[in-house]
Amino acid sequence: MTTSHPDHLRLTTVDAEDRVRIELHGDLDFDNVDLLLSEVTALVSGRPHLNDLHLHFGGVGMVDSMGLSVLLMIGRRTAEAGVRLHLEDRPTALDRLLDRTGTSVYFASSAPGGTAEVSGAAGNRASASSMGPDEAT
Repeated sequence: MTTSHPDHLRLTTVDAEDRVRIELHGDLDFDNVDLLLSEVTALVSGRPHLNDLHLHFGGVGMVDSMGLSVLLMIGRRTAEAGVRLHLEDRPTALDRLLDRTGTSVYFASSAPGGTAEVSGAAGNRASASSMGPDEAT
């Protein structure tokens, strides 16, 4: 399924039984964030057996402060629903935004042993401690 927005954010959703992958194409900014938030909210609330949500940023050009705010909101909603959130193929600019704002730890996917794997711009991986949903507020 592909969803378009007048300001050129397109979402392509690939569904599996216990996981969903959303590929983002375009800018995640003030004019477009509602599209992503609506899609994720519908998926999380309508899929009680959803374990993993993968947001694939390979086609994203820019993320502004509103885009970051919505990503944090999505992180809280998925954590509350017990769904692991994965931010994949992030552009360097998004990694810099997450690092500069100190928010990258909130997007660490739970991995066995209490550590998390964070997938960066070139598919690099690093370990970080997992945080609960209450610590992300």
